[in-house]
Amino acid sequence: MKIKKLGIFFIAFIILAGSVFYIAGMKRQKTTNEVVKEISPVMGSIRTFISSTGTILPKNRLEIKPPVNGRIERILVKEGDEVKIGDILAWMSSTERAALLDAARGKGEQDFSYWETAYKPIPLIASIDGEVIVEKIQPGQTVTASDPVMVLSDRLIVRAQVDETDIGKISLDKKAIISIDAYPDTKINSIVEHIYYESQTVNNVTIYEVDIVPEEIPKFFRSGMNASIDFIGQSNDNALLIPAEAVYKEKDVSYVLVKQGEDAQPVRAAVKLGISDDKNVEVLSGITKDDKIIIKSKMYSLPKNTRGKNPFMPGH
Repeated sequence: MKIKKLGIFFIAFIILAGSVFYIAGMKRQKTTNEVVKEISPVMGSIRTFISSTGTILPKNRLEIKPPVNGRIERILVKEGDEVKIGDILAWMSSTERAALLDAARGKGEQDFSYWETAYKPIPLIASIDGEVIVEKIQPGQTVTASDPVMVLSDRLIVRAQVDETDIGKISLDKKAIISIDAYPDTKINSIVEHIYYESQTVNNVTIYEVDIVPEEIPKFFRSGMNASIDFIGQSNDNALLIPAEAVYKEKDVSYVLVKQGEDAQPVRAAVKLGISDDKNVEVLSGITKDDKIIIKSKMYSLPKNTRGKNPFMPGH
């Protein structure tokens, strides 16, 4: 019995030892390749962005409602038309006038023409300069004093929702770039017009609304469209740029490797950094655009001939 137990322990030990030696061998067989690149600093533009989402909305949305109950007789404008204060948008009859005209029409054209002239219709007048963005009521439909016949907008803006952690980076007149989900390839230059003082909670996140005005409103702008907004943070159009991977850090000191000659080892040069994005970083001092910067990176790989080998087979 003891001999049997010793045999089992011996087999388990052999299997465990073989596994350990196999793993150790695999680690030793890993090859390390150092990739060295040489780059030159370039002069260019760099920007940081604060990204957000928003919706196209009318800055001032005005519903045109009839003063009395009645019937719409004529619509003089359509969606997309520009109107001025005082323009007549539609004509309507009060309930009494509509009933009287219907009765006169049955008596003949002469009676109808008389009462149509004697009993004047009611004009619906634009009270702001703007654009007709909603016009769905058709002539002949009855309306009440609470029914909007059409909707005017003085101008369309984008209202963005900005996280409270980013709102401190945004100020009035800050530049922004808008892209509409329906037209993603079109970039619209805009500026911040208003930052709301009262916060809102959306999905347990505190946000502030920000109104953004396009420098030029595209014709395809429609109320309710979804938009993506990139607020321009820091920017420099004449920056000395290098790839972010070229910068190394040691004890809070940033440095790069500067080439000294064909055979000489590169030397460290401490640099002062400025604006950084996902790819590049601005160098304020420490190097010039004439320097050659060395980028070293390591690549690890396993030899192909180790794949699928069994450590317990003969010869291993």
